[in-house]
Amino acid sequence: MHRKRRFSTFNLSFLDIMSCGFGAVVLIFLMIDHAANVHSEEVNRTLLAEVDMLDEDIRVGEEGLVRVRNTIARVDQQVVEAQGLSRRILTDVEKSRLELSLFLKDTPIQSDTIKKLKSDLKSLEAENKRLEAESKKNTGTKVRRVQGEGDRQYLTGLKLGGNRILVLLDMSASMLDHSIVNILRRRNMSDEVKLNSAKWKQATGAVEWLMAQFPVNSWYQIYTFNTQVKPLVPASDGDWLEIKNTKQLGTALDGLRTLVPENGTSLENLFRSVRRLAPLPDNIILITDGLPTQGDRKPQATTVSGKQRLKLFKQAIDELPKGIPVNVILLPLEGDPMAASSYWKLALATGGAFLSPSKDWP
Repeated sequence: MHRKRRFSTFNLSFLDIMSCGFGAVVLIFLMIDHAANVHSEEVNRTLLAEVDMLDEDIRVGEEGLVRVRNTIARVDQQVVEAQGLSRRILTDVEKSRLELSLFLKDTPIQSDTIKKLKSDLKSLEAENKRLEAESKKNTGTKVRRVQGEGDRQYLTGLKLGGNRILVLLDMSASMLDHSIVNILRRRNMSDEVKLNSAKWKQATGAVEWLMAQFPVNSWYQIYTFNTQVKPLVPASDGDWLEIKNTKQLGTALDGLRTLVPENGTSLENLFRSVRRLAPLPDNIILITDGLPTQGDRKPQATTVSGKQRLKLFKQAIDELPKGIPVNVILLPLEGDPMAASSYWKLALATGGAFLSPSKDWP
């Protein structure tokens, strides 16, 4: 009989322990290898991102270098041109000096010419004094004088006559500037800034200049308007004021200097106010910068298109009394191309004049 093999628990436990230990070693090795791979991938991504950023910096730097090189080339070209221009100027100056030295040499013919020029100058001075004396004699035909610097630029073609002259001054927010951007910016500023706006000072200066040209025996009225209509002299709505009343005229000018442009423009309300004057004016002078932005009431929409403004203008014309010349002084405004032709047609149809003065007038 075969002898049975003896079973030893020690042998089994030892093998189990060795197997577990080997498995643990393998597991730890796998974990360490995986962690190393993950860390390597993260490092690679970071490095790639930095490389991309460096590439972008290099590209931007190269573009900037190209611009700098182009700028240097342009400056070099400008320097060369300036040097050439400088040489030409120096040549011209030297030539002029030579011509002047030749001209200043005394000759009998030149001496006679100089004497004749001096004689002509004395004659012109005498004529100028005579004209100044006559001008002083004629100053009594004007109630006020407007002082200016240098050669003043007066309007020509404007009809200032009449027994009852009505001046209509636009004081809407658009009178603050010629461009839309500056109008929006200035309307949120202080009243002091608004009063010193170049365009508004030109408009009020035009009114003052017109008042100085009124005939002494005439009557006048000045309405300011935006969405509402107000007389420049308080409590004079519907009345005519006598130009000879210098105290009242001074009150009107004082009020003119305190007006602050604001809100939109309604010609319809303005021309209805004209109808309430009794008797009606025989001459109207309208100072404005564009077509109206509303009718007799505030519009529901916040913006008004060019076609809508033209329609509002035609509606307002229907309210204007017939047979009265309308002289228009149109100040420039950005973004209102139909204004000039519309007001020109109004002046032409009523027998008035249309003017768009330069920025330095009056």
